[in-house]
Amino acid sequence: MSREFSKIKESLASWGDIRQLLRGGEQGQLVPVVIPKDRRGFAWMALVFLALYFAGMAAVTDLTLMAALAALFFLFVAMVTMWRKAIIEIEEGTTGVRSRWGAITGTLPPGRHYLWLPWDRVDAVVDTSTEIPYSAPIVACPTAENVPLKSIDFFLKFRIVDPVAFVRTIGAGNFDLVLSSAVQDAIRQRSRRVNTERAYDLRGSDVGDMQEALNRQLGRYGVRITGANIPDVQLPDQYQQHLATREKVAKELSAYEREWELTRKRRIDTLLMEIERSKKTRDARVVEVKAAHNNARKNVARMLEEQETQAQRVTWEIEARGRADLTSAENEAKALRRLAESYRDNRAVLQYELARRRLDVGAKLAENAPQPLVVRTQQGQSDSALSTLLLAQLLPRISGTGNGHLNGHTPSA
Repeated sequence: MSREFSKIKESLASWGDIRQLLRGGEQGQLVPVVIPKDRRGFAWMALVFLALYFAGMAAVTDLTLMAALAALFFLFVAMVTMWRKAIIEIEEGTTGVRSRWGAITGTLPPGRHYLWLPWDRVDAVVDTSTEIPYSAPIVACPTAENVPLKSIDFFLKFRIVDPVAFVRTIGAGNFDLVLSSAVQDAIRQRSRRVNTERAYDLRGSDVGDMQEALNRQLGRYGVRITGANIPDVQLPDQYQQHLATREKVAKELSAYEREWELTRKRRIDTLLMEIERSKKTRDARVVEVKAAHNNARKNVARMLEEQETQAQRVTWEIEARGRADLTSAENEAKALRRLAESYRDNRAVLQYELARRRLDVGAKLAENAPQPLVVRTQQGQSDSALSTLLLAQLLPRISGTGNGHLNGHTPSA
């Protein structure tokens, strides 16, 4: 693989090729600046002269209408041509450097612009948004021991921040020379501060100080370094073999050290695992003891609670039985009291009923009692034979009708 410096140049191209040159370069070279070809000319002036000629013909000849139309046509074509030639389109990410009579007057931002005057033109189109990569392989860089390194690859990115200063002060071709010399000087200064055996430490090392130094040198040209690094360092072949042997020994030593470290770590891990296992066994036993203690406490507490519950239940049963007996005795006393009151009240009622029934029975008996037959005789005489005969006849008749029996009284004569 060829190891060469990147080349920076500026090119002259038409407006249609500017984008391709700025983005892709030309023949492997970087093209941050393109000088556009001025496509404007004075052809439209011939059309203006023709329009004036036909206008004059319309004024002095009889072909007034046709000459006037021809004059207007050529004037319109001249204006359109002038308008088309005056359009300038600046690509996005680029900046146009505008000049008048050869003097730079300012810049043109991206977009469409119109340059009507022929002495106004765009001197250059500068890429101001792209970070341009630049590779610089430095050969034979001496170290602190004055051992020339085979090569040091340096890579940076820069961006043009002031297109006017860049175009006016240095230009792309001169900037290539300035940048390459500045990079070589910075790399050689860095390699002088490094020992040969530590040359590989330059790969991927911090190059912030080199970037700041390059920015100080190139800042006046309108350029800013946005990033830099050292991707590769190549040592001399003989020293590289020597270094390879040292690296081999160092690798073997490192391998032995790693093996011993792994063995030591393995033993330490085994001991730690045993310790952890013992701790876990101890913790498990402590947990079991605590669990047994807690279970015993729970059992004792449950037994005490059961005993208290049983005692409370017995107490409640005794109290409930006593309350029940007391309540039963009170209810029985109340019942007896109420029964006595009922008996007392019922006795008066019964006596009243008995008396009333006696009266009813007496009334019925009085109604159904036989009427005594009184046979009066003369005073001072005994019963006659006639009364006795009548009584004998009436008694069977009374008993035959069922009106009761004689109440143990014999009718008196």
